[in-house]
Amino acid sequence: MPKHDASMSVVKRLPRYYRFLSDLKDNNIVRISSRELSDKMGLTASQIRQDLNCFGGFGQQGYGYNVAQLHNEIGMILGLSSKFKAIIIGAGNLGKAIATQMSFEKRGFSLIGIFDNKESVTGQMINGLPVRHVSGLEEFCSENRPDVAILCIPRDAAPKVAEQLVGLGIKGFWNFSHYDLGLKYKDIPVENVHLSDSLMTFCYKVKEASEK
Repeated sequence: MPKHDASMSVVKRLPRYYRFLSDLKDNNIVRISSRELSDKMGLTASQIRQDLNCFGGFGQQGYGYNVAQLHNEIGMILGLSSKFKAIIIGAGNLGKAIATQMSFEKRGFSLIGIFDNKESVTGQMINGLPVRHVSGLEEFCSENRPDVAILCIPRDAAPKVAEQLVGLGIKGFWNFSHYDLGLKYKDIPVENVHLSDSLMTFCYKVKEASEK
């Protein structure tokens, strides 16, 4: 897949395109225009065309977009068939929820291991995988070579754990720890997820609506 010079704001919209196109496919919609897609997504038709043009020409003048083809192309751009091997660090409530509710296989990843530092949870089964103690992390990584780690651990623990994982060959982090790993590991892909930020943004929207 060739590399594309698209801004991160465009990249962040691609999953949304993919999701809407999935719904259109499920409803047996064969083609759609940028104007029709804009009405469904709340974006302008011009914005949609600009976004998609960053990755090549997918539409046809007078025809629009072939839904199945565009859905497949965006999936390829996102790398959803990559099957990067992932491990979860932290088997608390959040780690369990992510392991059981996230469809990793449909989103470019294969979950191969779950780890925690508590003896009390070691051996428990989560989504078909045993929770392993973090003391066995080095051996596991040596044998299985995971690509990325999902951090569901406290902020204070994140720097040390991340440093260990980088040393063990981890090449990316999906980080829920509230510690911004990207500030230190600039050459490693990091997606810092702050659920509280989303909740506060939602609070602002509710407040604004209630004051109208």
